[in-house]
Amino acid sequence: MSVNEKIRLIREAKGLTQEEAAEKLKMSVNGYGDIERGVTDIKVSKLESIAEILEIKLSELFELNEKSNFNVNFCKQKQNKFYINSSAAELEKQLLVNELKDKELTMQQREIENLKEIITLLKNQPQ
Repeated sequence: MSVNEKIRLIREAKGLTQEEAAEKLKMSVNGYGDIERGVTDIKVSKLESIAEILEIKLSELFELNEKSNFNVNFCKQKQNKFYINSSAAELEKQLLVNELKDKELTMQQREIENLKEIITLLKNQPQ
């Protein structure tokens, strides 16, 4: 996989549009698109900036390949959230954590509704 393909893949995994990436890099959308399409050569300084906005190390752009431990996991999508992890086990762990957080939020919302109901009942009680 070429560097430009890796940039596109990671950008998409991070949920960034080309427009957002171009804006963060202070360049035109067409110029950024040319980078992702491999039409233009990329200077190291620009690669450093791209790695920074993608929140990865510059070296990871060159290390990413099918045999590497770094996996971009699109198949594990939940509620329109994408995850980039160092391994499938890390991905599973993150999905479990998110699932537990979602359950906790649901329980807290139910508790809030119950408390609101109790408050209403108490307010309506004769003094």
